[in-house]
Amino acid sequence: MKITFIGLGIMGSRMASNLMQHGADLTVYNRSQEAVKPLLDQGAKTAETIQAAVEQADLVFSMLSTPEVVKAIFFGANGALASMKNGALWVDCTTVNPSFTAEAAEAAKQQGIGFMDAPVAGTKPHAEKAELAFFLGGTTDQLEQVRPYLEQMGNKVMHAGETGKGAAFKMLVNIMLAQSMLIFSEATLLGEKMGFSKDFLLNTLPNLVVSAPFTKFKAEMVRQNDYEVQFPLEWMHKDLHLAAVTAYELNHPLYLANLTKEVFGEARRKGMGRLDFAAIHRFLEQQSHSVA
Repeated sequence: MKITFIGLGIMGSRMASNLMQHGADLTVYNRSQEAVKPLLDQGAKTAETIQAAVEQADLVFSMLSTPEVVKAIFFGANGALASMKNGALWVDCTTVNPSFTAEAAEAAKQQGIGFMDAPVAGTKPHAEKAELAFFLGGTTDQLEQVRPYLEQMGNKVMHAGETGKGAAFKMLVNIMLAQSMLIFSEATLLGEKMGFSKDFLLNTLPNLVVSAPFTKFKAEMVRQNDYEVQFPLEWMHKDLHLAAVTAYELNHPLYLANLTKEVFGEARRKGMGRLDFAAIHRFLEQQSHSVA
């Protein structure tokens, strides 16, 4: 199959690289050309316009930042969908809200294009090692069509249900992820105030059954006070906002996730948006010092 990959950020560049390592016939496109060169060195092709990038593709993957960016690139008379060939399949790996996924699926249908939502769980190291988990929304026929390529980029493929269910499930994952990091940080900082050493807490708390397993990895970031980005805090804030939008659409209260969204929003306002989302610990630590 001729494949096009759109969006070569932290995750997309590594996903595309893994496709190339398996010999894919791959065209890549990114608004910033700097991200394209490493893929060209691996043998990928590129195009100067989004239209040229997708016009011959049988399968188009996108890994973008926000629903607004997806809409700007794919929708409209000059968007990618209008240039894709009839019967091609668009697989959107962007984390978006389910109502936007429905909008994207309808836009694709109007152009005779198939659509699947396929957001991922994992951060930069998982993308590098092809250890991502994919949450798929779409038909079983579509899943079998793309499964070989998903398995080149990840080690888990979960069919969540019909179109939109992948996006919906990823939303649940991320609100739990954000709140778990916040809870871990609050507990650790309170423990220090009560006289426990930071090392003791970081060695012990992540191994308790009440702790989310991923905190074992984030504990080292906290220990070193080094929040080199794996999953940006600003995108976690975005995902919490999309969860709040979805809850509003469904007339469903979202008490703790909304509170978490505001904490992440304040950390972003303080200039931590491009750090890893574990930097919420640094933000809370600074807040603690400011009231001491």
